[in-house]
Amino acid sequence: MIKICIVGTGYVGLVSGACMADFGHQVTCVDINPERIENLHRGIMPIYEPGLDRLVEKNTTEGRLHFTTDLAEALAPADVVFIAVQTPMSESGEADLQYVLKVGEQIGELMDHYLVVVTKSTVPVGTNRMLRDVINRAQKTPVEFDQASNPEFLREGSSIEDFMRPDRVVIGVETERAEELMRKIYRPLFLLDTPILRTGIETAELIKYASNAFLAVKISFINEMATLAESVGADVFDVAKAMGLDKRIGPKFLHAGLGFGGSCLPKDTNAITHIAHEAGTRMQTVESAIDVNALLPGRALAKAERLAGDLGGKTIGILGLAFKPNTDDIRSAPSLPIIAALKEKGCTLRVHDPVAMDNFKTVHPDLTYCTSPEDACTGAEVCLLLTEWNQYRQMDFETLASVMSGNAFIDCRNVYDRPYLEKFGFRYDCFGRAAHRSE
Repeated sequence: MIKICIVGTGYVGLVSGACMADFGHQVTCVDINPERIENLHRGIMPIYEPGLDRLVEKNTTEGRLHFTTDLAEALAPADVVFIAVQTPMSESGEADLQYVLKVGEQIGELMDHYLVVVTKSTVPVGTNRMLRDVINRAQKTPVEFDQASNPEFLREGSSIEDFMRPDRVVIGVETERAEELMRKIYRPLFLLDTPILRTGIETAELIKYASNAFLAVKISFINEMATLAESVGADVFDVAKAMGLDKRIGPKFLHAGLGFGGSCLPKDTNAITHIAHEAGTRMQTVESAIDVNALLPGRALAKAERLAGDLGGKTIGILGLAFKPNTDDIRSAPSLPIIAALKEKGCTLRVHDPVAMDNFKTVHPDLTYCTSPEDACTGAEVCLLLTEWNQYRQMDFETLASVMSGNAFIDCRNVYDRPYLEKFGFRYDCFGRAAHRSE
């Protein structure tokens, strides 16, 4: 059993802490927000993640998972401290490291015994070197410590499964002592034959950015193919399926639609272009992927105008606000630029999302938030499906058609087929499928 301190109770910190506790370790999660910690003590999760509430309840009840605002209390018994605070994108596109470095300073001030200080947050190459200097300067008396880079590869909506059954675990270390301790943390994964990859620290830092940048490029590529497919009368769904059957390519992240959003891919693609710039080179493929992704919300609006005419002043039903299903995360969600553009046109917006509406209200409190898809589409001339929640896959289209004042349905996630929607009288369009040539 390893005694672990995790600083930060966001997606990465809370999921990692709950899962490590389920591995049998003693875990204390620290956060500076007292309301968040109090809610966690009461079993109220700060994020929506399927199964997380049950996992937290199980491990707190069994005495392996604890929460506090007191970093000194959490560090006192710890063998390892994970830094899992946010690294938001700055205005220039770089990763903002102020929270990581602040935690490092606090660790240095409080450290009184050997620790392995692990960056779980996604940080640019060289951050751990910078962090070492910060910790050393903050120490009141010299205390030995090691560092590790242990990037996370968690997908929101399936992060528990991703942690418990990962494709790989990357451990960037410089000493055998640090590696041994990190391997002990992940020992339960040995039974699953999970690859544990030891690298240097800089290599581990770069692996996370390289992985996310590649996925973003793959997504933007299939969205460019979708545009081409529409122009030549092809079906991007079949193109993607055939491509995915090639083992060199694989089927994942080949779904045309509104592109990538959330807290990782937009931030990490911008960050890696800045890392490259600082290193005197360029990531031209990634830069192009960013540009392609930025155009997709505009494509959705153009499709709506092609079917319904000028959208100015019209009532629009919006289905889905989160950047993907099974999360309440709206960071860099395609819904944000789409709704901002529709508001500029003077549209009346009726919106629905199973879990993300409270978060969206903090950004757009003036929308009409609805209790169901049918409610959102009542009186609407256009329906825009922006997030492929399961409950939107089985809608009552007869009722939907009857409550709408128009008949334009823009399926931005390619959930439905045109013939099916046309049976109910809808004019239908989506992204890159055979019968939808661009005009």
